Amino acid sequence: MDAYYNYIKSLHLIFVITWFAGLFYMPRLFIYHIEAMEKGSPDREILAEQLKLMARRLWYIISWPSAVLATIFALLLLYIIPSWLTQDWMLIKLFFVGLLFLYHLKTHRIFKAFQKDDIQYSSLFMRVWNEGATLLLFAIVFLVILKSSFHWIFGVLSLIGLAVLLMLGIKLYQKVRKD
Repeated sequence: MDAYYNYIKSLHLIFVITWFAGLFYMPRLFIYHIEAMEKGSPDREILAEQLKLMARRLWYIISWPSAVLATIFALLLLYIIPSWLTQDWMLIKLFFVGLLFLYHLKTHRIFKAFQKDDIQYSSLFMRVWNEGATLLLFAIVFLVILKSSFHWIFGVLSLIGLAVLLMLGIKLYQKVRKD
């Protein structure tokens, strides 16, 4: 199995990337759907149906399969190198991956509601929600790359700083959009 390590690692990374692509784009489709529902008929109905189709294809053809395959290849990597499970960086990474799965499952619930035109969120909420995947991506990548050399205080402050910058960007976007 060791001979296949680089292939498994490559496949894991590819499916992590496609999984995040789905998680980044799905909230954008939610935002477009929310804004489509503010339009008059027949535009509202035409756009809503098209956006639901796009979301179904993204979610079931890209996002879910990528999440499953990324997980399978991650488990294979842990099978090849079980000692990773004794290292702090991996345990913390797995915590963030758990948060990523919770984010994915909540996004799935939102997706199911949108498929029924049951929209319970504002476009502002969806813009903020969209940044959740970004924060998780930063946390996971920095943990994997820096491992034990990761300075925790700097890391936590950096994530908080990134979150603040993202929120300021959303606020600025809303201000520009209103003007």
